[in-house]
Amino acid sequence: MKGLLGQIVRYFFNGTLFIVPLVATVYFIFVSFQWLDSRLNLPYPGVGFVIILSVITLFGYLTSNFAFKTFSNWFDQGMNRIPLVKLIYSSVKDLLAAFVGDKKKFDRPVLVRINKENQLHRVGFITQNDLSELGLNDMIVVYFPQSYAVAGDHFIVPKENVQPLNVPGPIAMKFIISGGVSGFQDKAE
Repeated sequence: MKGLLGQIVRYFFNGTLFIVPLVATVYFIFVSFQWLDSRLNLPYPGVGFVIILSVITLFGYLTSNFAFKTFSNWFDQGMNRIPLVKLIYSSVKDLLAAFVGDKKKFDRPVLVRINKENQLHRVGFITQNDLSELGLNDMIVVYFPQSYAVAGDHFIVPKENVQPLNVPGPIAMKFIISGGVSGFQDKAE
């Protein structure tokens, strides 16, 4: 009887591991569609989401066009002249550019030795290779995202403490964000 109860409990938790992420994902998408559609007063669920995806894609296409790049550069210069707006606008733009676009920054995952005596290491991403303008020729900047958070820290570390990892950036980011639970294997393979 004890073995049967243990097996039933194990099956329950295995089912939970499958169902909860699926339901949470579907619920999040459904609530997002409802929220977006209610803001736009559209009668059909999901139409607002399709419209927004289309508009963003159109802007992406336009920003690839030379004429729009000139306007975009002019707009950026204008935004960067307003003191408080400059701080927010440029920070958000740089953060988004680090993840998408032509200037991706989180594409060089590394293992950094934090403490030599205890063999303490941390996985991060090189964001700046050259600090010679600060007089730090043998140092680089490494960004360390935090697990289960949209936050992180950056440290200036000696190059000798940094070892490149032979994994794609998104896999390393997934490993860090999941607290190491996901491993370095790509589940899609």
